[in-house]
Amino acid sequence: LERFRNHNFMCDVEIEVEGNVFPAHRYVLAAAIPYFNSMFASDMRESRQQRISIQDIPANAFQQLLEFAYTSRVNINGDNVQQLLYAASILQMDTVCSACQGFLTQYLTTANCLSIRQFAEQHNCVTLLSSVDDFAMEHFPELRKLPEFLMIPFGHLMDLLRSADLKVNNEQEVFETAMEWVQKAEHERKVHLPELLANVRLPQLPIAYFLNTVKKHPLIMENVRCRDLIADAMSEMMRAQLTPTMNAVDTTYTSHNSFTSTCLVAGASGGGFVPTALFSQGTFTSTSGCSSQSARSNSACCTSSNIWTNCRPRKSAAGVIFCVGGRGTSGDPFRSVEAYDWRRNRWLSIGDMNVRRRHVGVVSAQGKLYAIGGHDGTNHLDSAECFDPATNMWHTVASMDTRRRGIAVGALEGAIYAVGGLDDTACFQTVERYDIESDKWSPVASMNIQRGGVGVAALGKYLFAVGGNDGTSSLDSCERYDPLLNKWKMIASMQHRRAGAGVTVLDGCLYAIGGFDDNAPLPSCERYNPEENTWTLLSQMSCPRGGVGVAAMGGRIYAIGGHDGVRYLSSVEAYEPFTNQWSPVATISQCRAGAGVAWADCRVDPLLRPPSMAMGKDSGCAPCVTGVAHCV
Repeated sequence: LERFRNHNFMCDVEIEVEGNVFPAHRYVLAAAIPYFNSMFASDMRESRQQRISIQDIPANAFQQLLEFAYTSRVNINGDNVQQLLYAASILQMDTVCSACQGFLTQYLTTANCLSIRQFAEQHNCVTLLSSVDDFAMEHFPELRKLPEFLMIPFGHLMDLLRSADLKVNNEQEVFETAMEWVQKAEHERKVHLPELLANVRLPQLPIAYFLNTVKKHPLIMENVRCRDLIADAMSEMMRAQLTPTMNAVDTTYTSHNSFTSTCLVAGASGGGFVPTALFSQGTFTSTSGCSSQSARSNSACCTSSNIWTNCRPRKSAAGVIFCVGGRGTSGDPFRSVEAYDWRRNRWLSIGDMNVRRRHVGVVSAQGKLYAIGGHDGTNHLDSAECFDPATNMWHTVASMDTRRRGIAVGALEGAIYAVGGLDDTACFQTVERYDIESDKWSPVASMNIQRGGVGVAALGKYLFAVGGNDGTSSLDSCERYDPLLNKWKMIASMQHRRAGAGVTVLDGCLYAIGGFDDNAPLPSCERYNPEENTWTLLSQMSCPRGGVGVAAMGGRIYAIGGHDGVRYLSSVEAYEPFTNQWSPVATISQCRAGAGVAWADCRVDPLLRPPSMAMGKDSGCAPCVTGVAHCV
């Protein structure tokens, strides 16, 4: 048929596009192109014409689609995809439309996704629009920084902000994006501020940021509807914490309807005692008309019409922190595991590991938790096991090639890396890579330095090894691993020597928390900026913590357990980058040092069900080791 068309053999119709004439066969056009099928089956004048003129379609695109009608083949590339998709949409050629949308989806980037979304919306490309929105939500932290992002339509911004799937490090990013968009054209856009603010999960903002930045923002203060939303958000912050703790907290009220004693206030900032007078700054009111006095008898009263009631964080800012194994006062390693419920600021006991493990490496990968190596109280371990939050059960996976404790592990590009560690005779510089799909370990390039009690975390395309002990002394040196080159490279050294420190990643920076120097556990903390290759000291923790486990969640860093030089710790504290301050949160059930700690993208609810009946980022862990001399 294509040969017939090329030789104008038995063609009975001509299609004119942009002055170009294409001979064709009516029955082929009707069979392959729905647009012509409808035309020829109707009483339209064109159905009887020898030459039919088609408007608004590029000739090159039509020629390719005509060839597709005859051959079922079309070449889609970056130069023609938009014209093809546009023309195929008009001609109702769904197969080509789907192929073009798939092509554009495959090559989405932060640089082109906004323009592609505009194109998809203009031409009603539903599948492409959905793919672009998914991409935008996944890459929101990078996308929001582009100048052109501030030019997106109000409806598009609302679609992003209202989604629970919007990937953000914390809710501050959402609030700042909304305000920056409004301020880009303040006179025209400030009318949209209440609707935008209603889609920012205000109760999940850090308390200090909420009080000092959000509540006092001039555009919010001048808008009555925005002030009502702020009042409702404050009401929910108090309700969320007062509900589980009403009996435990002694509150006192004045005739001014404001709290005068200290009570717990929740939200994304976790625990910590904060005077609720800070919320009201004199008198607290809410849009429901309830005063804080009524909260004494029924804390839910203030939120009967509150859009923030039971406000949950977005999926990317939620998740669960797990504290795995370790050891306490008895010296015996633990099999037990605890999970942190941020909503009620509590720790839950979940399914035990199969093996006792102290100085264990723990990491989250592909929705599961992996516990690797360590010491069972008698022997160093090469074994590893995997926890599935969907079933609340542990199962054994392949063992490493080397037995080691004081190991740190990190997940990068679908693989798990076991880094350094030690046994009773030496500290290691070797590294092993675990392929999850094949369930096999293989060696990769060794570090430049032996590191027992090293801290590890993945950041960007690199794996970072921080501090540790070389068998003689604690280290301040650090290095990073490039999996593409299979090579380790030294980076800037820390301000303090640390082994058994907690290491994690937050907002594009690396954090080293606590640990031991050669003499004692440390309360100090520091942050590494990879762009500047520099370490900066931060506010100290409330106490020294050697062998501390750390993880980042919801824009905060949690330091869990450890040893203060005198005793094992059950206390936990959270670091708020905005204020550069640490505050206490709920304690773990038993004192632990040398535990593996990691954040996993899962929910608390399935963890409360019995094993096997549950329904269905990476963080390095830092074992409590500084070489043989300081293994507590």
